[in-house]
Amino acid sequence: MAESLTIARPYAEAAFQLAKGANALGPWSDALARLSAVAADPLVQNCIGNPKVSADQLTKLFLEVAGSDLSTEQKNFVRVLVENDRIGVLPEIRDLYVELKNAHEGSKEAVVTSAFELDDATLAKLKADLEKRFGCALQVSVTVDPSLIGGVKVAVGDEVIDASVRGKLAAMATALKN
Repeated sequence: MAESLTIARPYAEAAFQLAKGANALGPWSDALARLSAVAADPLVQNCIGNPKVSADQLTKLFLEVAGSDLSTEQKNFVRVLVENDRIGVLPEIRDLYVELKNAHEGSKEAVVTSAFELDDATLAKLKADLEKRFGCALQVSVTVDPSLIGGVKVAVGDEVIDASVRGKLAAMATALKN
């Protein structure tokens, strides 16, 4: 994992600089997310490691599957990754790119896991409270996990706030054991 991040970092920084220079941070983020999803597909992963698939074929596969709305720079980025045998680290490149983009924009990503679907008003209030708590703008994504029983669990960077019923029950069980 650490080796993949080391390999991915210069490519993520290059993509960020290209995107920043073209004032296209959002489109690059979207393109890297699509390309990352393509790279994560098991069938595509078989092609990545297959010596019978040429670099041109692999590039063509990625460009066709990712969609026709990629810019010339994004297409060239894919070509460079394929030629340097780095296309497999696209998920790490995307993650590092998002970190650079968020740092540049002064925001962070927050992953909210809730026991139930959150309505728009509840999500807006939660987002406002979290932004006040963390002192920056947040890009919030929500997932539902019924096993939490109730409440939410929030992850921002490497900080986790567990306000779920399951988390509180686990904390009470630990306290009772001690």
